Amino acid sequence: MQAFDSLWANKLRSSLTLLALVVGVFSVIVSTTAVAVLDNFFTNTMSVMGGDVINVSRNPSIQIGDGGRSDRNRKDISFATMEELQERLRLAGDVSPDEMFDRTKVSYGDKETDPTVQVRGSNEHYLNNNAYELRDGRNFIPEDIQYARKYAIIGSEVQAELFGNEYPMGKEIRIKGQRYRIIGLLEQKGSIFGQSLDEFVLIPYTTALMVYGGNRNIDIQVKAPKMELIQAAMDEVTGILRVIRNVAPGTENDFEIETNDSLAGTFDQFTFILYAVGFVIGGITLFGAGIGVMNIMLVSVTERTREIGIRKAVGATRKAIVSQFLAEAIFICQLGGFIGIALGILAGNGMALWIETDPVIPVWAVLMGFFGMFVIGMLFGVYPAYKAAQLDPIDSLRYE
Repeated sequence: MQAFDSLWANKLRSSLTLLALVVGVFSVIVSTTAVAVLDNFFTNTMSVMGGDVINVSRNPSIQIGDGGRSDRNRKDISFATMEELQERLRLAGDVSPDEMFDRTKVSYGDKETDPTVQVRGSNEHYLNNNAYELRDGRNFIPEDIQYARKYAIIGSEVQAELFGNEYPMGKEIRIKGQRYRIIGLLEQKGSIFGQSLDEFVLIPYTTALMVYGGNRNIDIQVKAPKMELIQAAMDEVTGILRVIRNVAPGTENDFEIETNDSLAGTFDQFTFILYAVGFVIGGITLFGAGIGVMNIMLVSVTERTREIGIRKAVGATRKAIVSQFLAEAIFICQLGGFIGIALGILAGNGMALWIETDPVIPVWAVLMGFFGMFVIGMLFGVYPAYKAAQLDPIDSLRYE
């Protein structure tokens, strides 16, 4: 209470020091909270690609720096490459192309969606490889792909916009003047980074090639027979693709092959950098705030020299004086830490609202914040406290 009264008597000076402490703690907590939200989001959305699914692409999904790569010079991965890979694979299976052919509006009768619906072209393995579940109807069959039938499987958001309570199965929708019969309805899946996973129409990729043309780069998804064989499946896919793409022996792959684990490892490197940047910035700010704490305590010692002399004259020990001034330093640091932590968690979870995921409270960062502010209060408050304890009581009583 005495520490609070002392700080309250110097409101402006205490407020400025408190502000510096709040900013320092806030910068650390907001960055760690935001990164923790992203980390949690990444983990929760790994189900978009099953744990036993291998993704092949021309460029890495997550890349930090240039890594010495020459990605721009790599050849496209074509549908012909996907088909040849599908024919040659023996261990791995369920090969599906992953390509968005268009983003446009979809019509039914006099109703139409916003012009943001994705038109994706793939085959009968796409739903399983991307963890989609049919709510009604059926999946594509090989004949649908072989004969380029104008069939469509629609996401739940497209169904809601066009049909409402009407039963969509067997109805025809229009996309860019082309008619497609609905054969399947999907369960709702949610969104990633504000992008809906349910606002799309899936058509056979052979049909999409006829309508939109096929000179394009695609991703390929391959399913391992089981988790224990995922590395063997990756080796098989890599070997076959190197042959198909004429990659010379001894040279690096001109494509990327990734799984959940490899993506998670790359993402961990990315989050580590974000954590480090946040701690460095916050550490510099807190160091400056610590100097401010020391300054306010030294000024406080000077202004209260006579008070210190009186306390010593009536029997206060050096230990009591040190304890009082340390308590004041720790109190203001802990108060700044508490405010900074609260604001940092609230602001950091703004990321959770933006990407529509669960909020996160990084307990380890909160505990580190409280402990860190205690240490700063001790480190930067000990010299002023020691100086106060060393004052001569006679000289202090004469101080004006």
